[in-house]
Amino acid sequence: MATWKTLLLQDGSSPLMEQLSFFHDHTLLVLVIITILVGQLMSSLFFNKFIHRFLLEGQLIEIIWTVLPAITLIFIALPSLRLIYILDDTNNPLLTVKTIGHQWYWSYEYSDFKSLEFDSYMTPINEMKPWNFRLLDVDNRVVAPFKTQIRMLVTAADVIHSWTVPALGVKIDATPGRLNQTNFLSNRAGLLYGQCSEICGANHSFMPIVIESVTPNCFIKWISKMMEL
Repeated sequence: MATWKTLLLQDGSSPLMEQLSFFHDHTLLVLVIITILVGQLMSSLFFNKFIHRFLLEGQLIEIIWTVLPAITLIFIALPSLRLIYILDDTNNPLLTVKTIGHQWYWSYEYSDFKSLEFDSYMTPINEMKPWNFRLLDVDNRVVAPFKTQIRMLVTAADVIHSWTVPALGVKIDATPGRLNQTNFLSNRAGLLYGQCSEICGANHSFMPIVIESVTPNCFIKWISKMMEL
């Protein structure tokens, strides 16, 4: 979970987020190299009284500074296109969950189980426990088994929302009248926090998301308990 001292991305809880973190580090390294080279070149132009004539009017140097950026873009574009394909690929999901954005809460439906649906509201401050996180905890969490491919069907009932869980590398718009799809696989147990990432009205910042990643046995017990209610 993000804290006040977090400067980088959150620790990845899914293979997709790990790949996004690798791509971020790869691109950041390329940008640092470009910044250093351009900074050194501009410094030499500002502080050096004598400028080589081929640096300003040479055909060779113009070819070099045209070809090098093109090669740099290739090194960024190829991993990016590969990652976009991986993020959009769905591999035989074992569980489907439908989420509906409202002003200002989320509704969830477990489509593989009959009549299993619930609303998820932010926990009010006066009802919080000592271990709860302010503005992040909810009354009904999304429970999902880890190491299981899960498909999320996302839509909205009123305005555009955005279902976002940074630790999973998932961010998808909830659009009224449209059913969007994404997938994720959590590789460890724990609590994963997210929030609506689309400005959807006055209480936009008060509709958090909490995913409780548990073992398959705990998930079956939770499903059985919810079906009895």
